[in-house]
Amino acid sequence: MSANTWTIASARDALRKGEVTAVDLTMACLTAMDAGDGLNAFVHKTPELALDQARAADARLAAGAAPAMCGIPVGVKDLFAVKGVPTQAGSNILRGFKPEYESTVTAKLWGAGAVCLGKLNMDEFAMGSSNESSCYGPAVNPWKVDERKLTPGGSSGGSAAAVAADLCLAATGTDTGGSIRQPAAFCGITGIKPTYGRVSRWGVVAYASSLDQAGPMTKSVRDAAIMLGAIAGHDPKDSTSADLAVPDFEAALTGDIRGKWIGIPREYRLDGMPAEIAALWDRGMDMLRDAGAQIVDISLPHTKFALPTYYVIAPAEASSNLARYDGVRYGHRAKLAQGDGITEMYEKTRAEGFGPEVQRRIMAGTYVLSAGFYDAYYNRARKVRALIKRDFEQAFAAGIDAILAPTTPSSAFGLGEQGGADPVEMYLNDVFTVTLNLAGLPGVAVPVGLDSKGLPLGLQMIGRPWEEADLLNHAYVLERAAGFVAKPAKWW
Repeated sequence: MSANTWTIASARDALRKGEVTAVDLTMACLTAMDAGDGLNAFVHKTPELALDQARAADARLAAGAAPAMCGIPVGVKDLFAVKGVPTQAGSNILRGFKPEYESTVTAKLWGAGAVCLGKLNMDEFAMGSSNESSCYGPAVNPWKVDERKLTPGGSSGGSAAAVAADLCLAATGTDTGGSIRQPAAFCGITGIKPTYGRVSRWGVVAYASSLDQAGPMTKSVRDAAIMLGAIAGHDPKDSTSADLAVPDFEAALTGDIRGKWIGIPREYRLDGMPAEIAALWDRGMDMLRDAGAQIVDISLPHTKFALPTYYVIAPAEASSNLARYDGVRYGHRAKLAQGDGITEMYEKTRAEGFGPEVQRRIMAGTYVLSAGFYDAYYNRARKVRALIKRDFEQAFAAGIDAILAPTTPSSAFGLGEQGGADPVEMYLNDVFTVTLNLAGLPGVAVPVGLDSKGLPLGLQMIGRPWEEADLLNHAYVLERAAGFVAKPAKWW
């Protein structure tokens, strides 16, 4: 078995025993990355940086004081600033931008000895559910059942594809409305969206600041626990970062959930839900029940308003955040005709630099924030958001320890098959995921089975705020019961 196919946990153990070096592990990933160019997952490779970091990791390992991530090769979503490495957020408007600073998440990873393989493909400014709005072209799902190329999901599509195809051992992702969990489900890997504020957002290109949250995308729940432990923690540079101790997430994986109450929200059983998704959900309930948990029917009555609420709040925040991209200080600047002024520069730069989906969301966000519509749309959406959060609070107050729900309404669909004439068709992919972002809750997507076409399907566990350790243990139980070991057959 090639070293690039290992999990973080197995590689960590092999590195500490001296069975492999960080340089060897990194070389295995770099070779796999080159062979995997057809997936378009990595958009900026950093082999020299990776080997320098691997040699430094080997020195730390030899000294006998290496943390869990030391020597582990990872990919970085193009939304995270990595000093001296192109960081474009999948957008032409940031083409050529190389930050002179490091995001807190990546700084923590490099401080823990992890190895940077490069930057990963994503939907432009994290706005998308299929990776098709990327200026690099779409990443491709390594799972394939016919001649079609399938979406890896979005916005963290490159991260999911790279982990699933063993191009790296793990990757960073961000989740604003499901952008870790949905691609994890489509690609058959694990992804955790932590509680809002658990992981610093500093140095992460902003989409919707009250919703964005960074998290790990890995090959197992144990790996997610290890990586989350490395990147979590208070950051004074992020005013929304929580000043809370970071638990030992891996130590919490006891596999014991006897007596726990698992909520099943009746509102998530949508009209027209595919039979395979419903059957998978029922199977997940049986697995947790067999592990000693009690399955409890619950109501989250404002769930039906979550999608429209999200698609008011997120574009509103995006229209404000993306106003900074105007061609003045950095990034793309349009060529101007004689006589053009500052207004023409703004208009031409933003028209050339932003893709259609980003332009659509900026315009929608600007509209809902405008004087005549602020109360009718944005303020009302904020009030509904509070009600959605209260639904979860009441469920947890009643004794629910975690909630089980589908992650996506289907398995991966073909590139170009959704959202063409009607963008709402694409937005419906977020129907099961956006509630967590609106409520600020943690959620873990776990692969559970394959559909009739042989494509991965996943379930998500939703937890109490700040209780990722307990949530990961629930996900660990689900993972062990499901026994999902399928891998995509190599075709790329």
